[in-house]
Amino acid sequence: MTTDVDQHVALVTGASSGIGKSTAVQLLARGWQVIGVGRDPRRSAAAEAEIAAAPGGESFNLVRADFTVMAEVQRAAEEVFSRTGRLDVLINNAGGVRDRQIITAEGTEATFAANHLAPFLLTRELMPLLKVSAAARPPGTTRVIAVSSTAHRIVDGIDFDDLQSLGGFQPAFAYGRAKLANILFTRELARRAAPEGIVAQAMHPGVVASNFASHGDEGMQAYMASADTVSPDEPAETLTWLAIEPEGGRRGGRYFYQKAEETPSAAAQDDAAAGKLWAESEALLAKLGF
Repeated sequence: MTTDVDQHVALVTGASSGIGKSTAVQLLARGWQVIGVGRDPRRSAAAEAEIAAAPGGESFNLVRADFTVMAEVQRAAEEVFSRTGRLDVLINNAGGVRDRQIITAEGTEATFAANHLAPFLLTRELMPLLKVSAAARPPGTTRVIAVSSTAHRIVDGIDFDDLQSLGGFQPAFAYGRAKLANILFTRELARRAAPEGIVAQAMHPGVVASNFASHGDEGMQAYMASADTVSPDEPAETLTWLAIEPEGGRRGGRYFYQKAEETPSAAAQDDAAAGKLWAESEALLAKLGF
């Protein structure tokens, strides 16, 4: 992809299906250049072909990476640097729920790694590109957007004695803690990045008809099968709105649903926990060699 200096550039993780793919299509239709990240090779190839045929699809390309593995996250960031010299919007959408505890080859728990640690590392690694855009664009137009979940409400806080839910693992609660971490990360990122002109926001997509729960336990799959779901296009509209419209660039650290601000749980508003989570995440990455 050749970057056009007049076009805005977005990176959308989880772009091989569901919300991420729909968001990529919507941004391309508005004249943006989009770099996607996908995990599954077959699904990624199919999505790349489909998106290439959509309006603006010539401005799309896709990087493949498994976000449960931090080495792949770092490699994906390096590929992004090889494809663009700036980044206007980073949408951290990739994630998911598991049916059991899975320990990766790096020693992390997969739900925590994919949903929190990967977007934390990716954002940190891509910050130089975000800063390039922030210096060249009007204030508030460079943004980092996290896809969280109302599942953050099922937990009452981050257990800093067991950050990755390694003890007494329960899939739904591990996912809820990771989604709470998304909001806390967004709050702390908004505070730290504000002096650079970078705005961070979080959003809840709703219950979406996608492959989200394909690796979930029986309870999660039964819930998704019986729930009233929406098309991925609906939350993608909110993500596109947050990426483009003025409201997304006004006062960072907020939480949105269906293009409207909502109040997250009390635990998600804990700024001390947000700062501590940042420090603990950095320490964990350093221990892993990143």
